Amino acid sequence: MQRRILEDAVRRADGDPASLRYTPEELADFQRARAGRPWPDGPIPLLPVTQVYLRDVPSLHPPDSADLLQVLWCPFSHAKTALPETAVFWRTAASVTEVLTTPPETSVIEYHGYLPHPCLLSPEEVTEYPHSTDLEHETLRQVQTCRTWQVAAEPDDLDEDEPTPEDVYNWSLSVSPGWKIGGWTRWGLTDPHPRLCDVCGSEMDSLLTIASSEWGETSKSWIPHEDRDVSASPLDPYPEQPTKVQIADGNNLHLYVCPTSLEHPHLTLIQ
Repeated sequence: MQRRILEDAVRRADGDPASLRYTPEELADFQRARAGRPWPDGPIPLLPVTQVYLRDVPSLHPPDSADLLQVLWCPFSHAKTALPETAVFWRTAASVTEVLTTPPETSVIEYHGYLPHPCLLSPEEVTEYPHSTDLEHETLRQVQTCRTWQVAAEPDDLDEDEPTPEDVYNWSLSVSPGWKIGGWTRWGLTDPHPRLCDVCGSEMDSLLTIASSEWGETSKSWIPHEDRDVSASPLDPYPEQPTKVQIADGNNLHLYVCPTSLEHPHLTLIQ
């Protein structure tokens, strides 16, 4: 609702932020939203987060004949993780014969960052390398001392005037930012630690990264070529956040699955 109100106000002002004016009804809606809403009674429809077809991402490795991955979440933080509770579904697209023309909508969400903005995916395969904290000691030593890493850094890639080789490696050359299937984890809130299946104890595989942004001040080298000339506008002030999803303070939510059985519960981790 807040997004819709803001977009309507920007359009009425012909894109001039200084001329924004809200109607009395919109101001009343804003006040109700800011006042917060209680946890609703009864079931809450899950919100769709992402849908990926095997034909677009061959590295998915779904079970049996499944060729479609769907991830949904509850738009409220849950006590166990203080994050939206996620649900992972593997389906066979051909078996879906009745598609709802109007998907169920929830009348309330806890936080606007839990409401994904509809986007079309354009999957692109990229090569990643482990974050420096995942490297073996000798490899890490080479990364920390090899000055040639600085050559790969673009101007303004990093905040510091003299970025260390390890900074350049972490932000420009190793783990890609943004939403992705598979790949490595960019550690930061914690050090690397085992992600083990609660059922069988297997080391879990990375499935999906739900990111707060596709790039940032320290990762401009990862901006897609088609987005390098995209600038902020009143209707889209943050082009690096096309999904409008916000995880905590701009972090990422990682989903991991068991390689032994996709029927085992998946694991979530924030970084």
